[in-house]
Amino acid sequence: MSRAQLALRVSDLEASITFYSKLFGTEPAKRREGYANFAVTEPPLKLVLIEGEPGEETRLDHLGVEVESTDQVSAATTRLKDAGLATFEENETSCCYALQDKVWVHGPGKEPWEVYVVKADADTLGQSAGAAPRACCSTAP
Repeated sequence: MSRAQLALRVSDLEASITFYSKLFGTEPAKRREGYANFAVTEPPLKLVLIEGEPGEETRLDHLGVEVESTDQVSAATTRLKDAGLATFEENETSCCYALQDKVWVHGPGKEPWEVYVVKADADTLGQSAGAAPRACCSTAP
């Protein structure tokens, strides 16, 4: 099953966890320092919360589609390239406390999208190549 991903950068992680737990009626599937994610069943959604700077307004960090296999990431990469989109591939990368294979594209407003598979848990938040300091799971367009 594929599901959409919405990653938000939030200034108050604990308040955000409390709010989204109530909104979706579920607790986080994973919690680490400065990070939480929810695997929401209905609607199918991976909600990622990444701790930002105190006092900052919540903002979009990135969007994604979580798939079940590396083969699906490869198929998406081929499809996106064939459609004429610029892609950036990352394999065996540590991001959001997970080992992942992924491909990135950017929308017309420079919004980052990833198609990714989680292969295993990781001990670190990680950082994608070309990402800003403290940024996980995003790349420069």
